[in-house]
Amino acid sequence: MKVLIACESSGVVREAFRTMGHDAWSCDLLPADDGSKYHIQGDCLVEAYSGYWDMMIAHPPCTYLCSSGLHWNHRVVGRHMLTLHALEFVKKLMAAPIEKICIENPKGCISTHIRPADQYIQPYQFGEDASKSTGFWLKGMPWLKMTKYIFPRTASGKPRWANQTDSGQNRLPPSADRWKERSKTYQGIADAMGSQWSEFQMPEQYGLAL
Repeated sequence: MKVLIACESSGVVREAFRTMGHDAWSCDLLPADDGSKYHIQGDCLVEAYSGYWDMMIAHPPCTYLCSSGLHWNHRVVGRHMLTLHALEFVKKLMAAPIEKICIENPKGCISTHIRPADQYIQPYQFGEDASKSTGFWLKGMPWLKMTKYIFPRTASGKPRWANQTDSGQNRLPPSADRWKERSKTYQGIADAMGSQWSEFQMPEQYGLAL
């Protein structure tokens, strides 16, 4: 398949599909982190509407979409408009003329302003010692099947994974590229995408909605 990984500079999902033999390319306004030649630095909407791709997995920036930041829309002048612009971008990705599409994003306002996610997954369902509820908005795609469950530790009677403090906050310290590190797809999830979605069939839906 010809697979477009939109809004990705890390190359994690791109390489998961290339490993499976697909003609996969990442596309982002930023250059490829790994310097790969299979990266298009530019507007991913141009690619999405080119008519070339069989599948697209898109990771639209979640800064103005995710639930954890929406409270700032009532405190910072102009931020609400940025959320509206981000939602329009998501709508354009969803409407792209591509047979198989997955839009990936944390819990946020896509579900309330466009439509509910088809599936929610967690990294700890895919061999990663981490918690991050992530939604998939799917077109012509099956649910992603859990591959390996990682059990949490317990802190004050609540489950916590390695990326969380005992209070449930993310462990990553503040930094200029913190947003980039947090948005990077976990390898276990990328590998599951590459292997399960390589079959180009529509098996019975499965998975856990969290």
